[in-house]
Amino acid sequence: MFVPCERGGGSASSDFKGFTLLMPAVSVGNVGQLAIDLVISTFNMTKVGYFYTDCLVPMVGNNPYATAEENSTELSINAEVYSLPSKKLVVLQIRSPFIKNKYRPFCQTLLSWVESSKCARVVLLSSSHAYQRNDEQLLGTPLRYLLTPDLEKAVGGLMQELNWKEMEKVAAYPGINDTEKVLHIPGGGITKLLFTESCSKGIQMAVLLKFCSEGDNIPDAFALVNYLNEWLQLIKCEVNTSSQWKIPSSWRLLFGSGLPPALF
Repeated sequence: MFVPCERGGGSASSDFKGFTLLMPAVSVGNVGQLAIDLVISTFNMTKVGYFYTDCLVPMVGNNPYATAEENSTELSINAEVYSLPSKKLVVLQIRSPFIKNKYRPFCQTLLSWVESSKCARVVLLSSSHAYQRNDEQLLGTPLRYLLTPDLEKAVGGLMQELNWKEMEKVAAYPGINDTEKVLHIPGGGITKLLFTESCSKGIQMAVLLKFCSEGDNIPDAFALVNYLNEWLQLIKCEVNTSSQWKIPSSWRLLFGSGLPPALF
């Protein structure tokens, strides 16, 4: 459940009516989480609370978005909530993996919160194993999207204008029965479950994902956040580039010298 920070303004910090909830799936390459980092850091979003759950591995660490010595010792935990009222955006950042067999309880708790907080829609940033693509998925861009039926009515036309590719369904029994198609997102963590649950509950949800492999996934994170920006226009610009996003200070500790100093 959502627990507001005292400094976040009490009940006001939990008023997300009409907001877009942006969150990652814990998926291959942690691409969704890295993309969320870029959004939080770029807009210097305010932490308004945390998501209390026993479904995630417990963890605690220093402030990943520290900008000075004064705020570097602030503590962060496994699931925290940030808000940007000027853009009606609320972000849930997840920093640890799921405990075995806890996917479904987490999805149920999360979607209950979405309904009670009256968020307008959910955008899930995810990824999927590049090596498990079928022939059709090998063509064109490695970026894909999914929309629940309720959101399809609202923004489906825009996705067509953007020339985006919807995530293809694959044969349920390859080589045996190629006519029966199913949604398959290998390496996507909770992505498929959360999407199908949102479909059944009538929740407006979009999944944006990138096919990738484990390794240096910084380029994948930039590609995914730029993909998000094409739609939501969080940053106004004619051409999406990596330089418009502010990299958090914690990335230097995570990725070391692979990042040029100019990006900080």
